[in-house]
Amino acid sequence: MTTADPRLHVDFCGLDFASPLVLLSGCVGFGEEYTRVQGFSNRDAGAICLKGTTGPARLGNPAHRVYETPGGMLNAIGLQNPGVDRVVDEILPALDFSETRFIANVSGSSIEEYTAVTRRFDNSPIDAIEINISCPNVKEGGVAFGNDPEMSARVVTACREVTDKPLITKLSPNQTDIAENARRCIEAGTDAFAVINTLMGMAIDIESRTPVIGNNQGGLSGPAIKPVAILKTHQVYQVARAHGVPIIGQGGVTSAEDAIEFLLAGASAVGVGTALFYDPLILPRINEGILDYMTRHGLERVSQITGALVLNENRPTPGCGC
Repeated sequence: MTTADPRLHVDFCGLDFASPLVLLSGCVGFGEEYTRVQGFSNRDAGAICLKGTTGPARLGNPAHRVYETPGGMLNAIGLQNPGVDRVVDEILPALDFSETRFIANVSGSSIEEYTAVTRRFDNSPIDAIEINISCPNVKEGGVAFGNDPEMSARVVTACREVTDKPLITKLSPNQTDIAENARRCIEAGTDAFAVINTLMGMAIDIESRTPVIGNNQGGLSGPAIKPVAILKTHQVYQVARAHGVPIIGQGGVTSAEDAIEFLLAGASAVGVGTALFYDPLILPRINEGILDYMTRHGLERVSQITGALVLNENRPTPGCGC
């Protein structure tokens, strides 16, 4: 793997990312969707997170699955995927691992399913494994694993036992204390975090008086969630930095300035997702913007930006904004 400028390289859990930019799960299929766009190159990304993968194949949710909102997008795809066996046996062999790093996204409805899928990816060329703990636990009435620190830790522990590959826990913002959840996941053996997953939202058709999304509610992504994502990234960083646990900061990144905000807040890498739907060639511009910032500030490595945020002194936090 090569990149135009070595200053963009990032060491993430011992993996060499040629850029701090990571293409997010669900936005690039299984790594091949954007290769049909003229000018797009996987080499512009440090890593690509593949689509969420479960044990058996899933058809996903009923339509409508996607709805544009002011400053964002609601989606409720429902983890449509061909199942882990087909991903490992048919899709991974077709990927060019010399271009970039590939990260599997493990999803499930039970701890047993998470364990089985993780074990299957462990016996594959995949570089790292992201655990999507925002999935509903069917054995506990549908509550999401990621909204309960105890259940989050149990999933991480189970996955840790069946793989030596780097584990990245994708944290949900839809919980009471994301920092406590992060602490429990570190104790359980996670190597890194992805912060954050989508916020839950709803859109209503006022004429039919029904939800627009077939699943009634969906995950909100895009620029609208960036302030929340930056705050959550910084909160997790306060816990993770003492343990040397890196973070992929994500949520609403559409420019180099956005990416730099996440880096300053404590991220070691930055995820790009929804922006790809309207600008598939955005990655080179973000990379160039980061390099320009580094030049202007006399920085030699992207890692020098991580966690460099200087908080205002003597300011009450948190505040209501009143």
